[in-house]
Amino acid sequence: MNGYLTGFLNNFATEAVPGALPVGRNSPQRPAYGLYAEQFSTSAFTMPRVQNRRSWLYRMRPMAEHRPFVPVDLAPRLASGPFTHEPVSPNRLRWNPLTLPEGPVDWVEGLVTYAGNGDVGCGAGIGIHLYAANRSMERRVFQSSDGELLIVPQMGTLHITTEMGRMEVPPGYIALIPRGLRFAVMLDGPSRGYVCENYGAPFQLPDLGPIGANGLANPRDFETPVAWYEDSEDEHEFIQKFQGRMWRTVLDHSPFDVVAWHGNTAPCRYDLSRFNTIGTVSFDHPDPSIFTVLTSPSEIHGTANCDFVIFPPRWMVGEDTFRPPWFHRNVMSEFMGLVHGIYDAKEGGGFEPGGASLHNQMNGHGPDAETTRKAMNAELAPFKIDGTLAFMFESRWVIRPTAAAMALPGLQDDYDACWEGFPKAQLPR
Repeated sequence: MNGYLTGFLNNFATEAVPGALPVGRNSPQRPAYGLYAEQFSTSAFTMPRVQNRRSWLYRMRPMAEHRPFVPVDLAPRLASGPFTHEPVSPNRLRWNPLTLPEGPVDWVEGLVTYAGNGDVGCGAGIGIHLYAANRSMERRVFQSSDGELLIVPQMGTLHITTEMGRMEVPPGYIALIPRGLRFAVMLDGPSRGYVCENYGAPFQLPDLGPIGANGLANPRDFETPVAWYEDSEDEHEFIQKFQGRMWRTVLDHSPFDVVAWHGNTAPCRYDLSRFNTIGTVSFDHPDPSIFTVLTSPSEIHGTANCDFVIFPPRWMVGEDTFRPPWFHRNVMSEFMGLVHGIYDAKEGGGFEPGGASLHNQMNGHGPDAETTRKAMNAELAPFKIDGTLAFMFESRWVIRPTAAAMALPGLQDDYDACWEGFPKAQLPR
């Protein structure tokens, strides 16, 4: 069983070998055991202390020791912002789940970019990818220099080895991998899920405001792996995503040779069942912002580069209330996924676990006709929405679908039909 340290953005200290972690300093002249000190920074050095993210790693070889990178065509359906191949359509979109591969495909090879916005070169926006894989990465390691990765498994447990430790991430959990950290994904079998590549400000916990000191995602429930290292002279293929392109080099040793580390930028996982859902105890359906787990803020206060929002099991008790998500047009753009169960706004079917939908800013959407009919005629009593987990990547910018996503056989050409059949309101004459 892997060990974990609890807390979000804590200053952790962990060592796999006693005495490997320096005391009272970061970069001694001769670190213990002949290790090499390396600072891993995911914020600028001059950021305010409360926002500064950095860790010190003590490893068996310097991370700079490798041959030049060369371009490699490894994941041809993986793309990055700017997404400007064509004007974006206002149409609502929905996809069936990705088909599982027949031949051997690892996690990196199985990435397909569905949509995104912003620009990796300008440090703003997101890329939204789905993956379908059936093979472990073995001696292949990956690093995204373009953004941090928020991984949402839908099928199959991910066994993620990083430079700073190992994590098990089954469906119902998320993993957060800092920008620039090397990692490998091992699988037990066929696996599928979602990835948000965040080019902008790192994800943080949202402010609670009038909610008070407690609620939503609590910091103590985030788990960061303890130090673990691998002493191996076997060659490893190192794949880096840099400015939207894949690059390759070969290491003559394992990159997972960090014996000790300390700091506050590190990979972590979070069990979404620990999210403390908050909702109405009187009337009306609350805004979905009340379900925000993590937020990447923008320079406009209150407007996110990306919010990660979930719709987990919860009690519905609102009196004289239309309980599903209401019809709305929103300045924010919404990309949705479903881990398991039925999403309560689409009881009429068509939105399957592993599938996805995209509703861009200011385009009307909401529950389908069947869900609306049932909700408007329901005899209201407290009931629990159970056995479901849906989520949303929400962004202040238009989310542009990629040409690859628009060519997928799983793109539903009849999605608009779910909003057909609403009876016209009857006004008094």
